[in-house]
Amino acid sequence: MIKIMAIANQKGGVGKTTTTVNLAASLAAIGQRVLLIDLDPQGNATMGSGIEKRDLEMTVYHVLLGKKTIAESRRTSVAGKYDVLPANRDLAGAEIELIEFLNRETRLRDAITKVADEYDFVLIDCPPALNLLTLNGLCAAKSVMIPMQCEYYALEGLSDLVNTIRRVRASLNPVLEIEGLLRTMFDPRNTLAQQVSDQLQAHFGKKVYSTVIPRNVRLAEAPSYGVPVLYHDKASKGTQAYLALASELLSIAANSAKAA
Repeated sequence: MIKIMAIANQKGGVGKTTTTVNLAASLAAIGQRVLLIDLDPQGNATMGSGIEKRDLEMTVYHVLLGKKTIAESRRTSVAGKYDVLPANRDLAGAEIELIEFLNRETRLRDAITKVADEYDFVLIDCPPALNLLTLNGLCAAKSVMIPMQCEYYALEGLSDLVNTIRRVRASLNPVLEIEGLLRTMFDPRNTLAQQVSDQLQAHFGKKVYSTVIPRNVRLAEAPSYGVPVLYHDKASKGTQAYLALASELLSIAANSAKAA
């Protein structure tokens, strides 16, 4: 059964794109069929997947406006071994153009249904803002992964995001739920980081992933080479963390299927 997951946080710089790209590569490496959807006009997930955003003739922009299908617009990430529905600066104008559509929040969801049987996972990299692009991601997804740094201001941003998810579930997507909270750029030597981590676990319990993504130089370097960290340094702590996260997701999915 396909799992459609938005990777979202209204706060920037928390590792959303890093997580989307490296989780996609890790899931693909363990045999899953993966589609990464880049919903950020910056196109960082596109570039991080080894696809040159400036050369693109068809992107998620064309899909959202109904000019092309996902099947026509997707590209294969040779670097990561998964499919990408790419983005570039064209997407910045989509919000204004989408306003005239009655079903503007569900354009992406409708497009995904046409390729759903081709994938095990669809990962949606949402921009760091609550806008029409993010709403499309949240309406298309069944669940939300929230990457976050364990720092003081992160908790305030998390509260805002949880309220946003509740509102979307109430009015636009009744099946949407929080898949889990992912602690990123984590330094166990930092006392505040450990305290915030403990607070997250106390409040959210099993919704906090066991896997923790550490601060890692190789993770930071990989985008400049246009490859996921798995193919930049297989032995790095960043690589091992994202492979562990992929395995944890599969385990959660298997347990949910048994419970159902």
